[in-house]
Amino acid sequence: MANDFELGRRIHAHLKDLGIETPLIGAPSNYAYEDIRESQDGIMQALGLDLSDDSLCETPDRVAKMYSKEIFTGLNYSNFPKCTTVENKMKYREMVLIDKIEVKSMCEHHFLPFIGHATVAYLPDKKVMGLSKFNRIVGFFSRRPQIQERLTEQISAALRFILETEDVAVIIKADHYCVKLRGVEDHCSDTTTSRLSGKFLEVPELRQELLTLMQIGR
Repeated sequence: MANDFELGRRIHAHLKDLGIETPLIGAPSNYAYEDIRESQDGIMQALGLDLSDDSLCETPDRVAKMYSKEIFTGLNYSNFPKCTTVENKMKYREMVLIDKIEVKSMCEHHFLPFIGHATVAYLPDKKVMGLSKFNRIVGFFSRRPQIQERLTEQISAALRFILETEDVAVIIKADHYCVKLRGVEDHCSDTTTSRLSGKFLEVPELRQELLTLMQIGR
């Protein structure tokens, strides 16, 4: 996957200006892997686990690799995806909707997964964007400790910035394992968040069209 650090840097500054950036003290350092490994080692020892056991001895390394190389890569804007846009020469003005985009993230309160799907829609103005880029943007912001509300806002703001239009809708529905596995232990509930902007917020008929299209094929 091609990355675009310069675009990521601009998105980062834009989210900070809007007050919706993930609380960061900087991108993960080159020492993140070793720091995470040592911390996980300490947690497991505090739980009374025997790290000399052949099933457990490599777990701190596995967790360090998972956090630094896989599920938290969205903390580093050098991993921001290249987002190819082209001029809207065809003058397309109807809704573009990308549905059932996978969301796989981690709740920042308990470091347990929340998993679901996103729907993204926009009304093209000057630009249209390659369809796979919507999945990659959702994936980038999902790969960090998150709350679903902020994730929804970040995806929306990034798309409005890149597409140069306010006419963007983002809806996420997800299952939260911090609800399923602990606390209230509710195995049935899910959570839906939305960020509608521009005409999606202002025009009731367009909002209804969005909801209707989301139901097709379900």
